[in-house]
Formats: sequence, structure tokens, C-alpha cells
Amino acid sequence: MATVEGAETSSTSADYHAPHTVEDVTQRNVQAIVRLEENAKANRDRTDRMADAIARFCGSFTFVWVHLIWFGAWVAVNVIPGMPRFDPFPFTFLTLVVSLEAIFLSTFILISQNHETRLSERRNQLDLQINLLTEQENTKMLELLERIAEKIGARTDDDPSRRVLEQATRPEKLVDQIEKATAKTAAKS
Repeated sequence: MATVEGAETSSTSADYHAPHTVEDVTQRNVQAIVRLEENAKANRDRTDRMADAIARFCGSFTFVWVHLIWFGAWVAVNVIPGMPRFDPFPFTFLTLVVSLEAIFLSTFILISQNHETRLSERRNQLDLQINLLTEQENTKMLELLERIAEKIGARTDDDPSRRVLEQATRPEKLVDQIEKATAKTAAKS
């Protein structure tokens, strides 16, 4: 059985390439991605899980309602005549508490975002590797088709892009081209 990030996959290589319908292909792909995502979530450390839970709660309406009730009660208790005021207007202690809460919440949100960034970088790396592999497979298929065309006597010399597409793509050259184009665009701005 093949392994993906330490998790065993349920389909062998032969099974993977023997779909019966397009839905079979997409279902296998979806399941593979779900397994990768579950594996990534299972391998988070305790601080990442805690930061994600806090960030998830902070992004909810429950969080908003809790704060509306909390702030409303705090202000009401401190402005209603006859009530003991522990933080009179301008609510200096409330400002301190809210500031401290904001510091901690922003830290938890940044931790959660850092985890998501790591996952996104991993997905991008996987996507890049698959794209490079696909490009290599396509180049090989073009070479094989050229050989088949030669064997059966089909003309292929009338297609000027054929030879260019048979060449392997060099990622380093692509990055260089992108950087040069980006520099030109930045210089014009």
C-alpha cells in the first residue's frame, strides 16, 4: 500500500488508475485530499489546536454576543446611580482588560494563521510537484507520440510548436522570467 504523509491509502496504484467513471476519479481525489487534511490536523501540537479553537470562537457571533452583554453589564453597573462603582467613567479598568484581551486574541489568531500558512505552503508544494510531474509526463507522451507518428509515417514537421513542447520545462528559467517581468512591471509603476 502507498503512504501519504505517513497515512496509508486504501487504494493500490493499479486500483487508482482503473476508474469506471469520472465520478470515481474525482471521488478518489477528494478522498486523498481529505486524508491529507485529516493527517495534517491530527499532527498539530496542543498549542496549535488551542489557538485554532480560540480563533474559531473569536470569529463567531457567540463571541460578539458575550462581549456585548459583558460590556453592557460593566457599563451599566458603573453608571447606575446607587450601585457601587468599581470602574467609574471613563472605565479605565475596562480599557485595560479589553487591551490585554486584544493582545492575547491577536496572538492566538496569528498562531492559527501561521498554522494555516504552513498548511497552505504544503498544499502549494504538493501542487507544484504534481504540476511538474504532469509536465514531465506530457513531455514523455509527446515524445512517444512522435515515435508512433514516425512508425506509421504521419507528418509532424508542419507543427512549429511541437519541438518546443517536447522540451522539458525548466522551473529555474520560469522563475527567472517571472522575476524579470515583475521587475519591469514594478519599474513602470
